Amino acid sequence: MSSTLRVLPVVSVDSSRVADGNVFEIADDALVRPLRAHSRRKGALLLLSGALFAAIIVSAARGAVAIPLVSVLAAILEPLGIIAPWQYDADAGPLLWAIRFPRVIFGALVGATLATSGAALQGLFRNPLADPGVIGVSSGAALATATAIVLGGKLLEQSSAAFWIPWMMPIAAFLGAITAAAVVFSVSRLAGGMSVATMLLAGIAVNALAAAGTGLLTSVANDSQLRALSFWTLGSLGGATWQVLAIAALPMTVAIVLLQRSARSLDLLLLGEREAAHLGVRTARLRLLIIVGVALGVGSAVAFSGMIGFVGLIVPHLVRLVVGPSHRGVMPLGALLGATLLILTDLGSRTMVAPVELPIGAVTAAIGAPIFLWLVLRHRVGAIA
Repeated sequence: MSSTLRVLPVVSVDSSRVADGNVFEIADDALVRPLRAHSRRKGALLLLSGALFAAIIVSAARGAVAIPLVSVLAAILEPLGIIAPWQYDADAGPLLWAIRFPRVIFGALVGATLATSGAALQGLFRNPLADPGVIGVSSGAALATATAIVLGGKLLEQSSAAFWIPWMMPIAAFLGAITAAAVVFSVSRLAGGMSVATMLLAGIAVNALAAAGTGLLTSVANDSQLRALSFWTLGSLGGATWQVLAIAALPMTVAIVLLQRSARSLDLLLLGEREAAHLGVRTARLRLLIIVGVALGVGSAVAFSGMIGFVGLIVPHLVRLVVGPSHRGVMPLGALLGATLLILTDLGSRTMVAPVELPIGAVTAAIGAPIFLWLVLRHRVGAIA
């Protein structure tokens, strides 16, 4: 016969209230607080779902050629066999499905992947500064992708393995990301426990090595390769097509699902590794799952969108301000907020100074850095989580 152990929420109790005999009031708090948290998560889920849908519609409508919102809605309904009852521009459909929709969907996937990865790493390291960019995962993926661009393309073209050319960049990015994550994680545990300072120093070292390697590759690249490397360095969603989505969507979706499934274990891990193990969490398996999931998702995102920073660092903090620290709320809501934020950021990057398109990585850094400084000042660093 198998038994299930349920972990109840810890409720702080005021001893004076117990002395006064307010037992029923205390019991009421124990029941009401979890209900309130669940209500906040449910309300935030509905709000962010609506915001994501609105961001998709608005982003698809705006660009070099403005398209009415009613035409965008009609283009979405048409593949479902629904004819819109209002008047709309039927000629806008090919433009939307060929250019706008692939870019918007790709931006949503990248934003959700980066936000989910950031929340998972922060829970694994039990530190709010953990992020795919801070600990070198993004840089490792970018270095591997740059290596594939400069060195790998010629090798594959000389062989008969033309089938592998579309998969070359995501495979290289995944290997680079998982190598960087494994190095940082291993170094941070050399002292026998999770050392945050060592983790950050290891991340700085990995970022520096990756930057040096990318610089060396830049010096030997030709003109076409230099243009491609500039794409990775600055970040952009301009290369999104249905072919790119067909390759990148699967690994990013798998990564999001794997990381979302670890939410309950990450909540228990906040108690400490030994306590989490006593409660049934296989910590070694959890670490491997998160490292592989983050490497798979971030590697695929970086392979096709380049370096996009601060999304995985800022979004989990913003969600925690509303729904609290539980990963069962932070991770799904963070995915929705990350997708919405990146779609809107991409919309601003291609419309603010049109027809010039700003690099989305620079825009996210310009937005994320002030927000992060505000969070540091508001929570005095140690209380951010």
